[in-house]
Amino acid sequence: MSQSQLLVTSALPYANGHIHLGHLVEYIQTDIWVRFQKLQGRRCIYICADDTHGTAIMIRARQEGIREEELLQRMHQAHTRDFAGFQIAFDHYGSTHSEENRQLCWEIWQSLRKAGMIYQQEVRQLYDPVAGTFLADRFVKGTCPNCRAPNQYGDSCDRCGHHYDPIDLIDPVSSLSGTRPEVRSAVHLFVDIEKQHAFLEEWTQTGDHLQPEIANYLRGHFLGQPLRPWDVSRPAPYFGFEIPDSPGNYWYVWFDAPIGYMASTWQWCKKVGEDFDAWWANPQTHIWHFIGKDITYFHTLFWPAMLRVSRYQLPRRIQIHGFLTVNGEKMSKSKGTFILASTYLKYLDPSYLRYYYASKLTPRVDDLDLNFEDLAEKADTDLVGKIVNLASRTARFVVSTGLASSWPDDGGLFAQAAAEGEQIAQAYQSCDFNRAMRLILAAADRANQYVERQEPWRLAKDPDQTEQLQKVCTVALNLFRQIAVYLAPVLPRLAEQTGQLLHVPIRHWDDSQKPLLGTPVRPFEHMLKRVDRQAIAAMIEESRQPEEMPPALAERTVVPAATPASADTPVSAQPASSHPSPEDDEGPLQAEPLAPQCTMEDFQKIDLRVARIIQAEDVPNAKKLLRLTVSLGGQHRRTVFAGIKGLYKPEELVGRLVILVANLAPRKMSFGISEGMILAAGSGEGEIYLLTPDPGAKPGQRVH
Repeated sequence: MSQSQLLVTSALPYANGHIHLGHLVEYIQTDIWVRFQKLQGRRCIYICADDTHGTAIMIRARQEGIREEELLQRMHQAHTRDFAGFQIAFDHYGSTHSEENRQLCWEIWQSLRKAGMIYQQEVRQLYDPVAGTFLADRFVKGTCPNCRAPNQYGDSCDRCGHHYDPIDLIDPVSSLSGTRPEVRSAVHLFVDIEKQHAFLEEWTQTGDHLQPEIANYLRGHFLGQPLRPWDVSRPAPYFGFEIPDSPGNYWYVWFDAPIGYMASTWQWCKKVGEDFDAWWANPQTHIWHFIGKDITYFHTLFWPAMLRVSRYQLPRRIQIHGFLTVNGEKMSKSKGTFILASTYLKYLDPSYLRYYYASKLTPRVDDLDLNFEDLAEKADTDLVGKIVNLASRTARFVVSTGLASSWPDDGGLFAQAAAEGEQIAQAYQSCDFNRAMRLILAAADRANQYVERQEPWRLAKDPDQTEQLQKVCTVALNLFRQIAVYLAPVLPRLAEQTGQLLHVPIRHWDDSQKPLLGTPVRPFEHMLKRVDRQAIAAMIEESRQPEEMPPALAERTVVPAATPASADTPVSAQPASSHPSPEDDEGPLQAEPLAPQCTMEDFQKIDLRVARIIQAEDVPNAKKLLRLTVSLGGQHRRTVFAGIKGLYKPEELVGRLVILVANLAPRKMSFGISEGMILAAGSGEGEIYLLTPDPGAKPGQRVH
């Protein structure tokens, strides 16, 4: 690789959520690659930022009763703290909500205008009347119009990969309110990306800008047909940058997010006295983006098109990785495998995860599976048993003498590992960290075999073997240091500890090429301990929480409704009185006497919640049942079978608040699984009345 300067980025984490172990695959991968480049002596900066705009930020700030900027500041602190905990070393970590980003967005926008790539048209868009906002792609779910997969987001299908507009979804549901959105019209601005089709085909299909499987994916899914225009604006209300030449419209978050790479670089340049153009407008800058496969579309088509019509450099490489699974499955909150970075750091050493991810990462777009028993075994066997033990078993014998002043006969071990440094470096450079770890572990195996043969603990018992003991320990500690150099991109803390142990810090890859001689040795101090399995169990238990329910369209059913109700007037709308009505006779009480007394503890076992009916429909072949889909807030959905057919019209129930018994065990019925019960009063038959809370109650609130 040439000595051109490197500018490296990871995808910008969204400021609406905390960092979790899935995110860390990318940031650890990038950090390892950047540390390797710097260890090689190359000029390299690692730039990142919070992605801060969009409907999600606006809605969350509104829910918390704070300004968006306050939310952004809080999440910025949390993100930087979590990244630092995993030893991820950005040269600068900024924010897309910055004046630098606003200016760069406007500059690139003007370039697109000049190239004749911007036009506007009226757009029919999904609007949530309850939340009072147009819905971003990720705030609506429905059935894929292409393959009919349920529970898909509003921009693309996870199952078939098809891209579409949210309005094309079948049975869409807003994740903000749980209601079916309306279709409204508004003026939107578009980028006619088809004008760059020939360039994008050449750029993606030639050279090594992309992995082969990504180039093939783009050719098969997008480049074989005209490219669809890119909708890059959103009407108010929207949290972001208003478009100067289109008042009332805002740049869509995916327009300003990648420009955030540039803006964060500009912030770094101002901080250290560098020239921004010397990085982004300089052909000698090699730009590397590390991203997940879910955002391939934006980074490999829209982003290069934006850069090409402006004065800035195109990426030299876009390195794409797969998703994280845990035990072969998608991360799960209910199983405790959806683990936040901050939770992990409470229980386990970040070095375990950095090494584990490195041992799994290849240059391909493969998913990475995390198995905590496998992680513990690798940490115990490889890091503690094979690597750290090289130092812990030998350093104590040469604290008083230091290392030998001349290199002893080691049978060629150090020279062999030094020669393998080029292969290890090539593996790092190509993002084949799995191969790098295998080569390093092979060197560790040879070093341990040497120590086992020489038995320094036996030599230490014989005063006549002091010189031989020093030679053996000199070889062992230099083999250990050589391994620590090779592992420094993955385990920076171990490299730092090694430098302290041997009085010479590790600063360059070439430190692996010649041994240390005649230097003092400090008493060995703890470097890494074996993994505590109980800590893993505690971490998983702390992470365990109820899984979010999918939208109603997924037809998740819930529990038998109690004997339901009839009455067109909600209970809350009926007049209240402190005096008994003439109608308050004793008939109902005599017909159904009071049940035996229960304790407060008995009552507290029943979890009553406010719920909103968001969908109601007949159950075919059922005489009395309606199928009700209710929302407990957010994306939490239940489907309840209620015996109220003929007493309530389905369309009149939508939007009504009810009381749900939320913690009943699921019950299988002939029409589906029932997972809840709607409370009602009445004697049954034609006398059933749904119970409704007073206005102001919100879905998800507990009834006490």
